[in-house]
Amino acid sequence: GRTQLWNSSGTSLGVNMAESAFLQFVSPYAFEAMQKVDVVRLAALSDPELRLLLPCLVRMALCAPADQSQTWAQDKKLILRLLSGVEAVNCIVALLSVDFHALEQDANKEQQLRHKLGGGSGESILVSQLQHSLTLEFEHSDSPRRLRLVLSEILAIINKVSDSTGEFFLKSSELFESPVYLEEVADVLCILQAELPSLLPIVDVAEALLHVRNGAWFLCLLVANVPDSFNEVCRSLIKNGERQDEESAGGHRRTEALRQLCKMNPAQALKVRGMVVEECHLPGLGVALTLDHTKNESPEEAVSDLVCFVSGLLLGTNAKVRTWFGTFIRNGQQRKKESSISVLWQMRRQLLLELVDILPRVRSTHVVEEVDADMESTVSVYSGLKEEHVVKASALLRLYCALMGIAGLKPTDEEAEQVLQLMTSRPPATPAGVRFVSLSFCMLLAFSTLVSTPEQEQLMVVWLSWMIKEEAYFESTAGVSASFGEMLLLVAMYFHSNQLSAIIDLVCSTLGMKIVIKPGSLSRMKTIFTQEIFTEQVVTAHAVRVPVTSNLSAIITGFLPVHCIYQLLRSRSFTKHKVSIKDWIYRQLCETATPLHPQLLPLIDVYINSILTPASKSSPEATNQPVTEQEILNVFQGLTGSENPRRSERYSITAQLLVLYYVLSYEEALLTSTKTLAAMQRKPKSYSSALMDQIPIKYLIRQAQGLQQELGGLHSALLRLLATNYPHLCIVEDWICEEEITGTDALLRRMLLTSSAKNHSPKQLQEAFSMLPVNHTQVMQVLEPLTLLSASELIPYAEVLTLNMSCLLNAGVPRRILQTITRLWMILNTVMPRRLWVMTVNALQPSLKLVRQHTYTQNDLMIDPLIVLRCDQRVYRCPPLMDITLHMLNGYLLASKAFLNSHLKETADQDIRSSQTNSMGTAGQTEVPEVTREELKNALLAAQDSAAIQILLEICLPTEKEKSQNVISEDSLKSFLSFAVPPSRGLEDGEESLLCDLREVQCLICCLLHQMFIADPNIAKLVHFQGYPCELLALTVAGIPSMHICLDFIPELLAQPELEKQKFAIQLLSYLCIQYALPKSLSVARLAINVMGTLLTVLTKAKRYTFFMPTLPCLVSFCQAFPPLYEDIMSLLIQIGQVCASDVATETRDIDPSITRLQQLKEKPVEWSGIHKDTSCKGGLKDLESTDPDVQLCQCIESTVVEIINMSVAGV
Repeated sequence: GRTQLWNSSGTSLGVNMAESAFLQFVSPYAFEAMQKVDVVRLAALSDPELRLLLPCLVRMALCAPADQSQTWAQDKKLILRLLSGVEAVNCIVALLSVDFHALEQDANKEQQLRHKLGGGSGESILVSQLQHSLTLEFEHSDSPRRLRLVLSEILAIINKVSDSTGEFFLKSSELFESPVYLEEVADVLCILQAELPSLLPIVDVAEALLHVRNGAWFLCLLVANVPDSFNEVCRSLIKNGERQDEESAGGHRRTEALRQLCKMNPAQALKVRGMVVEECHLPGLGVALTLDHTKNESPEEAVSDLVCFVSGLLLGTNAKVRTWFGTFIRNGQQRKKESSISVLWQMRRQLLLELVDILPRVRSTHVVEEVDADMESTVSVYSGLKEEHVVKASALLRLYCALMGIAGLKPTDEEAEQVLQLMTSRPPATPAGVRFVSLSFCMLLAFSTLVSTPEQEQLMVVWLSWMIKEEAYFESTAGVSASFGEMLLLVAMYFHSNQLSAIIDLVCSTLGMKIVIKPGSLSRMKTIFTQEIFTEQVVTAHAVRVPVTSNLSAIITGFLPVHCIYQLLRSRSFTKHKVSIKDWIYRQLCETATPLHPQLLPLIDVYINSILTPASKSSPEATNQPVTEQEILNVFQGLTGSENPRRSERYSITAQLLVLYYVLSYEEALLTSTKTLAAMQRKPKSYSSALMDQIPIKYLIRQAQGLQQELGGLHSALLRLLATNYPHLCIVEDWICEEEITGTDALLRRMLLTSSAKNHSPKQLQEAFSMLPVNHTQVMQVLEPLTLLSASELIPYAEVLTLNMSCLLNAGVPRRILQTITRLWMILNTVMPRRLWVMTVNALQPSLKLVRQHTYTQNDLMIDPLIVLRCDQRVYRCPPLMDITLHMLNGYLLASKAFLNSHLKETADQDIRSSQTNSMGTAGQTEVPEVTREELKNALLAAQDSAAIQILLEICLPTEKEKSQNVISEDSLKSFLSFAVPPSRGLEDGEESLLCDLREVQCLICCLLHQMFIADPNIAKLVHFQGYPCELLALTVAGIPSMHICLDFIPELLAQPELEKQKFAIQLLSYLCIQYALPKSLSVARLAINVMGTLLTVLTKAKRYTFFMPTLPCLVSFCQAFPPLYEDIMSLLIQIGQVCASDVATETRDIDPSITRLQQLKEKPVEWSGIHKDTSCKGGLKDLESTDPDVQLCQCIESTVVEIINMSVAGV
């Protein structure tokens, strides 16, 4: 019957298969013997099998071998003995006796002749004019002529193949079709190819043989006699093959030939299949070879090679291969005539057989109508999928998904029926069973067309109900975290919220392939889910009962309970149906591990939103409950006490960081939405400051910093929250210090830590401190090893260190002890800053016996940061402890700002109430309470900062005792600014006066003030408008680099009506001009001189004396910084002198000589340059009363002029 099936090109595939059915092919056993030249195996072959291999064996026996070993000599004798009994050997020997050189020359001439004639049939050089047909000529010819006949014929075919345009042809040739002479023609062909390889390359001969009848048989004999050419021939045939072999007769013949070659050499079949995939040619061959290989597989194998091969093509990463094979599937479905014998049909049949083979007792769902029984009992026949078949079933489901979704396979009714039976079967409770159910469920969603009848739909509903009922049992028994129950919940939630695209993404992700699913195809499934199986109330109630995922991390893939809860929180299902979810979320946060699961942070954010924002305006009480403070504290158990912080035995660092993120995010969200909540008359509870004080925030942030790669975006999110709500924990100086403490140097120092040093305890440190007044060495012996400990290991010592700080203020404590204590304090500051600051402030309080000391809390210090400066007065002259005090002050000033900002947001409801009250008043009165409260807050913060700065500046002033000891003189401060140090002052004196505790404290304070001025220039303006002792101007201008900003507001300060502020401005300007001799300073100095000239005309006698006596020396600095001001300043001085003289003229005495001398000083300064200011002040006007203000002013003017002259002459 096969010979009757013809394709469109007129060539019969059945003939192709049947034409060589009567011929004997080379067996795999014989081919392997030839490959290995196994003489023993060859001797075991039957005569018909041996006959096929004679050309090679005869050549092997007669030709001189390259192998001269004794072993081969023995094997050769055996081969000769083997051949001696075969009659056909004589014919082959005769063929080998021909002059092949002459034959090759004639063949080349014929090739050239054919080329000239354009391939036409003319005179042949190889074969003279034939008298009979080819077969008769072959029969009557001797060996040389037989060679010429076959050579001429094969060359003609090769030439026609090379000249063809690609369209397949089948050449009719008597030589290759006559069954009587096939073996002899095969002998001749093999000898020709072996002796003339350059004229007849084996790949060209192989290609030509496809175009003659019995070509596959000839090709197998040819390759069997040259076994080393197997791979070369196969690759060539595949490379020259069609992309789709099922569509042409040539493709069928090529596929069949290669298939026969692989049957001859089955060991290389899979390698040939790899060539097919590599070249993307002959997909039918790849499937056919796989089918052949599958027949030889043992039935015990879990997944067949056919399933693996086709799945790999469609689900692999190579898009080219996927498209190529998908085209093969689509085209194969369109050919209806030959579908029953095509390779695609064979593949589908084999897959269906495998599927049916693993099904439990199969019964068609169409029989349900005939069975008068309950549906549940009817469906039970599909349960009980064997455990050993589960993996294979999952692979088959994925393959059918790929075939239908990617390759476009349209299943037959039988295929659809059996696939549905497999999908709705019930596997055992194993991880593989969970995977199978998940795949089946997603396949139902992706290909809803598989369910076409009401009976099948009912079967699906019963199966889904079974899934819901058995989900918990499966998860507990299988021991997996990601069960199919979560997927059911998630799909139900998506259906309820109409997120069909999310369902499609979920299906594609679970199946592991991107397939096109139309949202419209899910409409029936949506109805089933939302109305029959999973109502919204059932979803929420079931979700709370789902166990949390143990040790949830990013390693656990798939769809988990956390995904379901997240979606339900987003849709506000819990609050809508009054289901409490707080406990579930808390348990899940506690059951986490690294690396962080990406769904946890979104879960916390949406949970916080559900706490603060009601589900609807109509029911403002419909919100979730927040986590309690006690539950939060439980997570940090072991970190909140004084014991060594270590990871709690119960909670991981991931759980602690997540709870910290929850608390900080909750507080920030609460502050942000205060106004909205107040408008809705809702005020959710805020977490107490006592709770926040017990959470070791900085320690946890440090832990997170070391786990950034494993925590994803959690570390950066925590830093953002910290910078917003806890700026005092984000001081740049602390981060820099932390890098030094936790860097490589610290690690190397820890290597120096001896085992004995590790044995120190807080008790030993306390005992050493108690001996401090008499024994300093013991304290150092304990303190030094502590500097090598890590910050977390130091925490048990924190209380002892801070409690004993007051005893360090006593006289005689070595500086090294103080510096070591400071270093340890800074290390502790990186892990427990807030608690450490509170302990330190309380420890450094003044020790007044009559007054009971107050124990301050964190809240007290944030409300009033100036408490830090109400410490023991001795701290002000102890630079190491003053450094700590200033660090705490800076931190609490930042904390106070954050505290007031949050307080302002917390009390936003007062704004709403006040605005409502104002709206009831008169329409003409408009108030903006928000702005007013903001301004009050800013004013309070400015007053707080300026008060701290004023106190610090006051600390910089020497005490009466220090003044009596001349610790630091005003001259030494001025010398800091002076460009020309007088020769009379030696460097030794200056150094002796500057190297003291006061000077070091002044430097520390100046550093802090510089930071504060840079952070907020308005504070600098406020402090200078308030004013401070002029004795400190030299210090502040020289020690605070940012003082140059004062040049911006000095003109405004000069315009103030208060004389004291104008006087302070001119004194400040004099120092700034020396420090910053800039064009801007010059213009401000000109303004100051003009202001002094203007004030001269309006001030009374008493005010004139008060203003000009301290400001006249400033003119010297102006001249020193800017010589062009000399003329203006001298004119001003003479003008002041004239005004004073005119006032004195009304008195009893005359001072015209003084004015005359001023004129002479101005006109001839060089003659007066030798006069020292002291002599001019003392001897110039000896006869005048020194108590007269005008007289004293005149003396000061004369002294100022002399200084200017001396300065200018010295400069020249």
